[in-house]
Amino acid sequence: MMKSLTSFFDRMVQRYLPDAFLFAIILTFAVFLLGIIFTDSSPIQMVEYWGTGFWDLLAFAMQMSLIVVTGYILASTPIVKKLLSKLSKLANTPEQAILIVTFVASVACLINYGFGLVVGALFAIHVAKRVPTVDYRVLMASAYSGFLLWHGGLSGSIPLLIATPGHFLEDTIGTIPVSDTLFSGFNLFIVFVLLFTLPFLNRFLMKSRDPLKNTDALQWNTSTVEDVKVDENTPADDLTPAERLENSRIISLLVGIMGLLFVIYHFVENGFDLNINIVNFIFLFLGIIFHKTPRRFLNSVTSAVKNAGGIIVQFPFYAGIMGMMVTSGLSEQMSLWFVSISTEFTLPWFTFISAGLVNFFVPSGGGQWAVQGPIMIPAALEIGADTAKTAMAVAWGDAWTNMIQPFWALPLLAIAGLKVRDIMGFCVMILLYSFIPISIGLLFF
Repeated sequence: MMKSLTSFFDRMVQRYLPDAFLFAIILTFAVFLLGIIFTDSSPIQMVEYWGTGFWDLLAFAMQMSLIVVTGYILASTPIVKKLLSKLSKLANTPEQAILIVTFVASVACLINYGFGLVVGALFAIHVAKRVPTVDYRVLMASAYSGFLLWHGGLSGSIPLLIATPGHFLEDTIGTIPVSDTLFSGFNLFIVFVLLFTLPFLNRFLMKSRDPLKNTDALQWNTSTVEDVKVDENTPADDLTPAERLENSRIISLLVGIMGLLFVIYHFVENGFDLNINIVNFIFLFLGIIFHKTPRRFLNSVTSAVKNAGGIIVQFPFYAGIMGMMVTSGLSEQMSLWFVSISTEFTLPWFTFISAGLVNFFVPSGGGQWAVQGPIMIPAALEIGADTAKTAMAVAWGDAWTNMIQPFWALPLLAIAGLKVRDIMGFCVMILLYSFIPISIGLLFF
């Protein structure tokens, strides 16, 4: 049955799911119509909300573009390529390839979501080179499935925010320590179940793919991270002063050391605060050092930026969708409806479902908390539900439907050289499976 279901979703997605950019356009029209139908907003007002919010994710779009670019830069250095190549030797068969990529990507995403996305994709590419008979689409879906765990890990924006003094709901719930959220029994149950079962689910999905479709890694460009061409034959005496600077190892070493000194200072002052900016910072300056000269570094940058195009173009459309959802009150109405049918026992679970739905249109953990937190937390206090679990329910709902929301898959797809339809059929199955352990954790732990 599951084999038929996997093949069905894969065929449907391959046939009917458009490119990720068109998916964002379709969501834009859908939210526009829903806002007119279910709120008091006029068409002109919905256009206003859309246009006003269109540029609200510029900083975030730049961060995610840099995740792709700096990740590529670092991965194209000889030392990192050698390291990833050695790690990939742990996989000798397609089954082992799926298992190890899923586990590594999951652990990396538990450490930091941006780090996990890039590491998962890059490691999968090296594994595909090692085991060219593995299904490349399933392998990349496996790498992306690790992202399901990020909001239950060390970079989870919602649990970290409500543990920080001064957050916007502090007057309502105070601060909630991570011992009640990230390290609670229900969250650890969900994390460990997914961490140790997702690899076997993905292995099963590989065996359940359509046998008539040959999609092994040999048919894909698994040389996404290419060696930077270096001309070592030009005599130093023939270089102009400008070219000498461009090929100076001393300059790269000095600026690289300066960057790493700041990284050390950051961790000394802030503890293990591995946020998206510091991840980009680390990737960037390690890339400068490992490429040895500014010219080699810049050659890598030139190759890297072409992978960020989808993010640059699509993220403003999602910002416009978020603008319509929030300003029209549509996201609030969705959340309030789920609150109206909840009890003390079921509120965290219904919060999880509502967060999964809202995440289609507000695919940002922090942004989603700003929308749903002021609704769900007062509701939890009023009916006596667990506020920490309710907050984590929003977090898990946000992470859950990321499996079928292309927003977060774009960096991985850019590195992998795939389109969203190539992995989404398998991600639907991951979504359906993960609903079970998340629901059990929220209801019974």
